[in-house]
Amino acid sequence: MDFSPSPIRLGFLYDLNTGDDGRAFEAAFELGLADVGAIGTPNTRPIEFIRAHGRGLPIGSEHELRIAFDDLVARGALAIVGPSISDNALMAAPWCDAAEIPGLNYSGGELTRSQWMFHYQLGSLEDEPSLLAARCVELGARRVAVVSDASPIGRRYAEAFDAARTAAGIELAASASISPLADSVVDVVERLHASKPDLLVYLGLGLSSRAVSLARTELGWSAPVLANSALMFGYMRADWRDGFAGWEYVDTVADDNPVRAALDAISPEAAAGPAGCAAFDMGRLVGRAIQRTEHLTRAGLRAGFLRVKWLEAASGHAGTLMGFGNYEHGALKGHYLVLREWADGRSVQVRSGT
Repeated sequence: MDFSPSPIRLGFLYDLNTGDDGRAFEAAFELGLADVGAIGTPNTRPIEFIRAHGRGLPIGSEHELRIAFDDLVARGALAIVGPSISDNALMAAPWCDAAEIPGLNYSGGELTRSQWMFHYQLGSLEDEPSLLAARCVELGARRVAVVSDASPIGRRYAEAFDAARTAAGIELAASASISPLADSVVDVVERLHASKPDLLVYLGLGLSSRAVSLARTELGWSAPVLANSALMFGYMRADWRDGFAGWEYVDTVADDNPVRAALDAISPEAAAGPAGCAAFDMGRLVGRAIQRTEHLTRAGLRAGFLRVKWLEAASGHAGTLMGFGNYEHGALKGHYLVLREWADGRSVQVRSGT
């Protein structure tokens, strides 16, 4: 008779092509599990990773993502990590509730949280606009133009930024909505340019940011640009960085974070960007949840998540904390948003008073 324990299966739901089948993300996640002692000790079960790729919105469809989600459930995942895009996490949250399986998405939207869906804020549709509005004031910009994606992500960002800039006394010179998959927006950017704003604000998923940068270059528009965390795409697309030169944007990587520095000592690759730091942090969160569970079931692991408290994060400024609680399903607490800019092909932290 075989008395060896069955592995704990963790599912990874990918809705964006990472280019490496998710290997780098999972390697950083595994480092997080090891960091909290969830693997490699005599009292722990083996942990097995299973993955499914479903092309979700805005490129794919609900159907494609649902097939991938159902596959992970059917293969015995105890929890699901993902999706990464708010449009898709909005769909996955009720699926987690219906299947009664804990999920941990790493999108930007707080509306993705539910009874069974937890949220690691790799950016924030709701919080970033306040930081951007404060930076507008700090830069002395009183009139701004806004270009945003015509998507749930872009609309939520635009709504939150409109409230933040109104409270800050910033005038809206012009605004425009573009497709999240737009590849040419010269006419739109030209109209925004004609409104003579002090600076341009870009809000969206990020794929369309390339089109905006190309249009600015074509028009010779040199006004400053502030952007949401969409410009994290610069980590994946080195060929986009020159177009982002001088843009300030919201990131989750800070130079002063000692947890990130410790991660850098063991894995410079993981510590180099927001996705690696987030994966490491989520591995630690899931590892702690496994340790805190009293019953190794999906419901038991959900209860374990609720018991995770006060973990220092590799993301954000020093002192950013992670944890959950009853009806508290957003992981990061404190100053987890960081202003950075792309300069000479590198992401550099902005020294701001904000």
